[in-house]
Amino acid sequence: MHTVAILAYDGMSGFESGLAAEIFGMAELPGPFSAGVAPPGYAVKLCSEQPEIRMLGGAVVRTAYGLADLAAADTVLIPSVRDVEQSPSAELIEAIRVADRRGARLVSICSGAFALAAAGVLDGRSATTHWIYADALSRRYPEIDVDPAPLYVDSGRVLTSAGCAAGLDLCLHIVRSDHGVRVANDVARRLVISPHRAGGQAQYIDSPVPEVTADGRIAAGMAWALQHLDSPISLDELATRSAMSRRSYLRQFAKATGSTPIKWLIEQRVQASLALLESSDLPIEQIAARVGFESPVTFRHHFVKQMHTTPSDYRSCFTG
Repeated sequence: MHTVAILAYDGMSGFESGLAAEIFGMAELPGPFSAGVAPPGYAVKLCSEQPEIRMLGGAVVRTAYGLADLAAADTVLIPSVRDVEQSPSAELIEAIRVADRRGARLVSICSGAFALAAAGVLDGRSATTHWIYADALSRRYPEIDVDPAPLYVDSGRVLTSAGCAAGLDLCLHIVRSDHGVRVANDVARRLVISPHRAGGQAQYIDSPVPEVTADGRIAAGMAWALQHLDSPISLDELATRSAMSRRSYLRQFAKATGSTPIKWLIEQRVQASLALLESSDLPIEQIAARVGFESPVTFRHHFVKQMHTTPSDYRSCFTG
């Protein structure tokens, strides 16, 4: 049985440790899986430096597993650290290093990357963390290639995720890698979450459609464009729909969104294609046309650039 050790500590939130325990401990939960699909088999252990910890909100948790159990696990998962400005204890750092020397899989969620970084296991690797902490992680540990864009980074035996909810994406990715697409999809259905949420953190930092602009004309033009993605839309037409000259429209659009109209339009067309890839059997060529791309080649180019995977590979995450 593959052992997953989840770190627990005073002052922690139950969300990240809970989502990991839910996903990796699903074989112990009631409820059937789909016919012919076996639940993933993991043994989950909540490990702490002391036998009793106080969680955010006042709950008290007692556990029989300590850092020795964490160091001996097949997968070690570190949720967000309590304070990114404080170094982890020497005992925790050593436990992570022992696990690393044994060849264990090391996983962090959100700011848990700082604990892995302190142990030196991220040196020379690509990693991510919550976008709020990305600059701090990069400054403090320049040996790490910090990428603030993705929801998670799989560097082989060491995996890191972005903000708290991105831990769901990473844990599902691990299940998918260990047990295949069908099992991961069943876990996602049980949790009522997307089996594969492609894209990155940037979409959660800035809204692609501003709710308020100087006079509402930019937002009105964008709303019109979203309703006509299947038709050719020119820059001049967008400017006309917003009752502006081309030059004023470009200036006001950049001020409101930090982007260009064409770049924004391409992003929206790619986003519109996701539901069709997930839930329909339409050929890629038809999907490309339905969301307004001139050709499947153009669609694939922009899809890969934005989603970091191909339309076909994205679709395969929802089948099987």
